Amino acid sequence: MHDRKVDVVVIGAGAAGLMAARTAARRGRSVVLLDHADEPGKKILISGGGRCNFTHMDASPAAYICSNRHFVKSALSRFRPADFLELVNGHRIAWHEKTPGQLFCDGSARQIVEMLVAECPEDRVSIRLGTRVGAIRKGEDFEIETSHGTITAGAVVISTGGLSIPKLGATAFAYNIAKQFGLPIVPTRPGLVPLVMPAGVEAEAFRELAGVSLPVRATLGRQSFSDSMLITHRGLSGPAMLQISSYWRNGVALDISLMPNGDAALALKGLKKSRPRIAVSTALSEILPSRLARHFAVDFPAQNTLANITDRDLSALGARLNRWSITPGGTEGYAKAEVTCGGVDTASLSSQTMEVKSVPGLYFIGEAVDVTGWLGGYNFQWAWASGFAAGEAIGSRQP
Repeated sequence: MHDRKVDVVVIGAGAAGLMAARTAARRGRSVVLLDHADEPGKKILISGGGRCNFTHMDASPAAYICSNRHFVKSALSRFRPADFLELVNGHRIAWHEKTPGQLFCDGSARQIVEMLVAECPEDRVSIRLGTRVGAIRKGEDFEIETSHGTITAGAVVISTGGLSIPKLGATAFAYNIAKQFGLPIVPTRPGLVPLVMPAGVEAEAFRELAGVSLPVRATLGRQSFSDSMLITHRGLSGPAMLQISSYWRNGVALDISLMPNGDAALALKGLKKSRPRIAVSTALSEILPSRLARHFAVDFPAQNTLANITDRDLSALGARLNRWSITPGGTEGYAKAEVTCGGVDTASLSSQTMEVKSVPGLYFIGEAVDVTGWLGGYNFQWAWASGFAAGEAIGSRQP
C-alpha cells in the first residue's frame, strides 16, 4: 500500500508529537500522526500520579539542562505556560496548584490527552496507532515505511522521546534516525531517577533506614535543591534526590543537608545548654526522624547524654548533619527514570523551528533532543513549546 502524499508525518504520539500535529494542522497542513502504541500519550497518562503535572508557571531557561544553555530560549518564549493553561481552561479542565507554580489536573491525566486529540482537526490529522515505522528515506520528499504501508511527506517530525520507562515502549528510534542523517548525539543517561548506594556497610545501613522521609537540601557543585528525600532499601529517592540526579555523574559525591532550614550544630549546642541530661539519640530525634537519629547516635556509644559530649565533637556531629556527604554507586536506570538526559545535539537544530539545519524538512522535538527540565512540569512545558515551534514552522512552509 502506498498512501497519497501528506504535508507532514509526525512519529510519536506523546506530548510533543500531539502538540506538533495539532499546531501544523491548525496552520492548514495535512498530518499523519504515527505511534507503535495502542493509545496516544501513554507517558502523559502516568504522570503526576495519574493527574498530570502539565506545566510549571516558572518554566524559565534556567530550569533546563542543555549543552547549549541558550537553545531553549526561543521556543519557551513563544509558547509559554500561560498559553497551555489557556488551552486547559478552554476545554474546561479543572486544575490546581499543588506547590508554587506546579499545575495538576483535579481529575485524570487522560483529560490532557483527550484535549490534545480534540485539538487536532479530524479533517487534517490522521492518528494511526499500532503502527511501526521502518526506514525513512529522503529524496525530493520523505518516504516513511510503516507496518501499514509507505507514506510520502514533505516534512517529518521525530517525537519518539528517549530511553526512559521502556515498559511504556521507549526505544532508541530517535537517536537511530539522527545517526542515519549524520547528526551527533549527546551521550544519554537516566535523569530524574533514584540513586542507589554501592555494596558495603553503608548500603546495609540504608536497608535499615528504608522508608524514612525528611526535608533536605541536596547540593552538587553550584546546583542545589530543597525538597523531601526518601531513603529506600537501595538508596535515595524523593523530589530532592530526583532533581539532583540529573546533574550527577558516576563517582561524584553529593552533599545533603539534613536540616535545610537551620544549623544542626547550633541546634545541638542549644539542646545541650537547656537539657544537658537527655540522651544523644533523643537530642537528635528533635531535629531528625527517630530511626535516622539512632543511626547517627551510634557514633557516641559511651557518651549517653549531651553533657558527656564535648562542644568540639558536637560541632563535628552538627557539621556532618549539615553536610552529609554521599557518593552513590549508580542510579535505578532508565526503568525508573522519568526522563532521558542527553539526546540529539542541539547544535544540529534551529532553536526557532527545531528543524535539522542540514536536512530541510526533518525536525526533532521533545525528550529526543538534548534538553532536560527539572521535576515539576518543566519537561511537559518543553514538549509543548518545542512541538509548537515545529508545528508553526511547518505551517509556514510552502506545501
